[in-house]
Amino acid sequence: MQYDVIIVGGGAVGLATALQLKTQNPKLKVVVIEKEPVVANHQTGNNSNVIHSGIYYKPGSLKAKNCIHGYNLLIDFCQKNGVPFNLCGKVIVATDEKELPLLKTIFDRGQQNGLPNLKMLNAEQLKEYEPHVAGIAGIHVPQTGIVDYRVVAEKYAEVLQQQGGELKLGEKVNDIKLGGSEVSVVTQKSTYTGKLIVNCAGLYSDKIAKLTSPNVDVKIIPFRGEYYKLRKEKEYLVKTLIYPVPDPNFPFLGVHFTTMVGGGVECGPNAVLAFAREGYKKSDVNISELSETLMWPGFRKIVSKYWRTGLGEMHRSYSKAAFTKALQKLMPEIREEDLIVGGAGVRAQACDRTGGLLDDFLIVEDKQVINVCNAPSPAATSSLAIGQTVADWAKKRL
Repeated sequence: MQYDVIIVGGGAVGLATALQLKTQNPKLKVVVIEKEPVVANHQTGNNSNVIHSGIYYKPGSLKAKNCIHGYNLLIDFCQKNGVPFNLCGKVIVATDEKELPLLKTIFDRGQQNGLPNLKMLNAEQLKEYEPHVAGIAGIHVPQTGIVDYRVVAEKYAEVLQQQGGELKLGEKVNDIKLGGSEVSVVTQKSTYTGKLIVNCAGLYSDKIAKLTSPNVDVKIIPFRGEYYKLRKEKEYLVKTLIYPVPDPNFPFLGVHFTTMVGGGVECGPNAVLAFAREGYKKSDVNISELSETLMWPGFRKIVSKYWRTGLGEMHRSYSKAAFTKALQKLMPEIREEDLIVGGAGVRAQACDRTGGLLDDFLIVEDKQVINVCNAPSPAATSSLAIGQTVADWAKKRL
């Protein structure tokens, strides 16, 4: 089967890339190969479902550029295709004096990234937005919203196929072969031949990259994020979205409160090492994948430097009381009995050999392959912008 572009991975980024390729050039033959029987089965379908504004990200970074642009593209796509969303806004809350300089940095970044109508809040003003929150200062971010990214990805797939793109589900990529002017992708069912491969394999992006680009020197470390839900009778405590000031040492935003498009309020997530790349439960263990993580020099450096933080996250994973205590920092009224066990997601976090947890998107290109090696949050928000960037690079090779 002959194609112009073969995309590996049927999450939001892979599908958005295929969609942008077809939009730019309807004549291109594009296929998306996904190992699961449905699209959006992993990171895209298991996250906070937040439409991110781009306030946190370093001005000029790929994250900042793609989030702001992707935000606008996503809103436009949802409006045109009838995907429900709600731009409800959020507050970022400082609960301690030492968090105030970080809060100011976040506000400044938001302004530098071009976000209008941001508002610094004192403790009294915070209460106007979230009456039950405990904070000494905050930021109101009106652009932030909520959407179901699984529904978004399903709509990407639907529009893609309407435009003549192909989607192959239930096919795991076993090998990739480069040769001359052609590339071949081998699955357990078929072999697909094309001119260019785009790797959007998420939790397995490093493994797919290694099949063609042995010099890619990062390892995907899987971090599980676990959620609780508020009991129905306690949902009144949260009006929109409530976030803490994040720890600048880590590319995670901390446990927060998120209202959901379909109703209800999620609390979380934490960030604990998953013992399998698709380890959504504590009991999910893949010895081979766990060994790879533990043997990676960069991961060992992270452990040696941040072991106390890691133990704290693990403690919150196994102790509902500890998880509740973390939430009470933002909302003292929350009690352990108010929380019901929710779902979990696994974040594909790229880690380099020196122990750096890559904070920005990482896209590595060769002549016949484009590897999206690190696309953590806000990748779902940014998906159409990332897809547009990759499509622009692909055009030069076709």
